[in-house]
Amino acid sequence: MIVAGESDLRKLLTNMHPQLNPGCYVFTTVEGDVPPGVTPVVMVSEDEGVTLVVPQQEADAAGLAYEYVAGWITLRVHSALEAVGLTAAVARELADIGLSCNVVAGFYHDHLFVPYEHVAEAVAVLENLARRSA
Repeated sequence: MIVAGESDLRKLLTNMHPQLNPGCYVFTTVEGDVPPGVTPVVMVSEDEGVTLVVPQQEADAAGLAYEYVAGWITLRVHSALEAVGLTAAVARELADIGLSCNVVAGFYHDHLFVPYEHVAEAVAVLENLARRSA
């Protein structure tokens, strides 16, 4: 049974509970199949190739090229896919402190990829946003 996600922006922000996933992740692209030994956490098919977000160690072992090393933050609130404003509010908060934010929506949660060297700062900013939204 599929449970409906939350769509009220205030509730989403208050209850987002940002969780830092361990490790470093990179964005890379391949033409064709995913290389052996690589387990993507995100895969997007584009005209130019397949974008993969993978653990950095796996990318290195497979010889995959990348430029951006990210930390992965999961917003633990079950957001409705039709909810309006959550990713905009989160991205705006991070942009205000000069951090890039690459957002991927899953069925249950939104996932943010931010510069790895600033993950602790990003989590703190998001936790502060949640407190202010309560």
